[in-house]
Amino acid sequence: MKTGDSIALSFRTIKSNRLRTVITVIIIALGIMALIAIITAVDAVNNSLTESFSTMGANTFSLRYKERVVQIGGGKHGETKLVSKNSLKEKVSSEGKPITYDEARLFKQRYTFPALVGIALAGPNNIVVSTDTKKTNPDVRLVGGDENYLTLNGYDLAAGRNLNQTEVESGTSICVIGEAVAEKLYGDNLQQAVDKIITAANIQYKVVGVLQNKGSSAFLNADKIVITSYNNIRRIFGTGTQSYNIAVMLNDMKLMDPAIAEATGSFRPIRRLEINEDNNFYIDKSDSIAQTLMTNLSFLQYATMAIALITLIGAAIGLMNIMLVAVNERTKEIGLIKAIGGKAAQIKAQFLWESIIISLLGAVLGIIAGILLGNIVAVLLKTSFVVPWLWVVIGICVCSLVGLLAGLYPAYKASKLDPIDALRYE
Repeated sequence: MKTGDSIALSFRTIKSNRLRTVITVIIIALGIMALIAIITAVDAVNNSLTESFSTMGANTFSLRYKERVVQIGGGKHGETKLVSKNSLKEKVSSEGKPITYDEARLFKQRYTFPALVGIALAGPNNIVVSTDTKKTNPDVRLVGGDENYLTLNGYDLAAGRNLNQTEVESGTSICVIGEAVAEKLYGDNLQQAVDKIITAANIQYKVVGVLQNKGSSAFLNADKIVITSYNNIRRIFGTGTQSYNIAVMLNDMKLMDPAIAEATGSFRPIRRLEINEDNNFYIDKSDSIAQTLMTNLSFLQYATMAIALITLIGAAIGLMNIMLVAVNERTKEIGLIKAIGGKAAQIKAQFLWESIIISLLGAVLGIIAGILLGNIVAVLLKTSFVVPWLWVVIGICVCSLVGLLAGLYPAYKASKLDPIDALRYE
């Protein structure tokens, strides 16, 4: 009997026992589906995070007075904090005093590395921006920056101009607005917004520029923003306990390590630190949040792999039992095959093929269901369709191995049956 004949016979046998086959296929599919669905969903989240935090390029870093902490949860009760690994390595104090106006300006003046330096100060969030006739939803951010803010954060102008150094120093009430804000207030013609007066956080600003669309994700909408000077934020809203943020963009990302070392050396005396004192500020690479979240999300993959492994072990045991039942039911058939010259290897191959085919049917069903289920997250996060090809191949290989191992003993038992005893079996 040729291999093709064994496979064809295996398919016919599987079809004749549909109920048992369907149950086993579903058990195997559930394990693979859980694995592929979670990995697909995690990949979709990673894609969304990458898009969200790509507002600053890979060649940028910032100086903060404490490490950036990402909170997941609903507030004080049961919240989870994810802390960057870099913060543990650097031994930076999270209790340092905020970076002051004078410290930020001194750093910008003294930092001589070939890089672009910008100063920013956060204003109120979730504000309403309005004109005499229209207003936005309360989901706009007001940010104070300098003449380098747009470049450092990857913005381009669609209309109008940027803030200049004189306007930044004077704290004049002028601003650049995001495309989403401009469209809400003035429609598709963004040029109409230039030189108009808007009200943001109950303060009137003259619009001097409109930003190009940067897109949005589930984690950040970069177009719902009003950018004025940090001196304007400082003059009108004060700083309170807020800290200034210093951003640095390098000409060559290969110089990241020496640039960070230079920034540390320049900022320590500004912060009045002694040689034996630890840094009381934190240097934050632009992609640190995304990397931290991705690292924590990767634990989901390990947990899912454990669940899938347990499910597949159970499926393998179930498949082995089904194959043993099949051997008992087909004892006379096996005896007849042997009586007319069938070899033990051919009988063994037939049962192995049956086991592997059932397992692969479960793999295919589980992979398809897992990809579709996982991409529901991609649809919700508005990212591209994700297919984890590596894990698809791994899933097929693992299921093939499960089918092979589950079928070994039943196939061996069938191949060792005595033809005379098998023909007399009732």
